This record gives sequence, C-alpha cells and structure tokens, in this order.
Amino acid sequence: MKIVVQRVLRAQVRVEGRTVGEIGRGLLLLVAVEKGDDDAILDTLSDKVVNLRIFSDEAGKMNRSSLEEKTSLLAVSQFTLAGTLEHGRRPSFEKAASADEAREWFDRFVAKLRACGLPVETGRFRARMEVELVNDGPVTFVLEGGKR
Repeated sequence: MKIVVQRVLRAQVRVEGRTVGEIGRGLLLLVAVEKGDDDAILDTLSDKVVNLRIFSDEAGKMNRSSLEEKTSLLAVSQFTLAGTLEHGRRPSFEKAASADEAREWFDRFVAKLRACGLPVETGRFRARMEVELVNDGPVTFVLEGGKR
C-alpha cells in the first residue's frame, strides 16, 4: 500500500461534475493498494495516518496529529501510485492489486480511519475523478507499507 498524504486547507473530489467528497482543514490521502498488502500493513498505515504529527502546535512546530486537531480526511483511491516507471516509457502496473481486491482493502482502510472518530470523505472507486486541493505548507509525505 502506498499513500500520498497532503496536509490541506481544503480539498474536494468530483465525479462527472458533482462533488462526491469534500473537506476543510485536514489530510488528503491518495491511496494505492498493492499485491501482497495484508492486515499488518493496513493496521500500520491507518494508525500512522491519524497519528502523524504534521499539524503545528502553539510554537509552530509540526507536533500535533489529525486526532488531536480533530481534522477531516479525504481518501481517494489512486491505483497509479502502484505503477512503476523503471523500464521504458509506459508505466507498469504489475504491483497494483486487482480492482476487486483493491476495493476491498480500500474500504477496510476507510473503515479503520472512521473507527478513530474522524470525519472521512472519499472519492468514488474506479471513477474518473477530479481532485482539487489547497495544500497547506505545502506539506506532502509518502507512506509505504512493507518493502517488497
């Protein structure tokens, strides 16, 4: 599993011109499920996302988490993050999980985030989406579960 985490002032995702998910201050999560992802990876990354200390404290240091700040999360499935550009000029998606498997793991990931009590919005799985965001900082990190 790979997740691009972006601290945002606001973000939204649209499908066919309609907003399907929208948040104010919080985290935009672009999520790719890869072959071989398991419960340990799911647990580790969902816990890491909500506990990442990337919001500023009173001194201006990145020292507070989404849980502490009670921010919102917008999770968007993005299989292209599982792609590699190691050979040639066309991306290879051999590491990406099948659509059915990815949907199951993505839904489980979102459920784990929601279980933490934070508001979680999503895009629409396998849809062509437009994602709009105002990155705060900018602050962007990449999380990867397990090295294969």
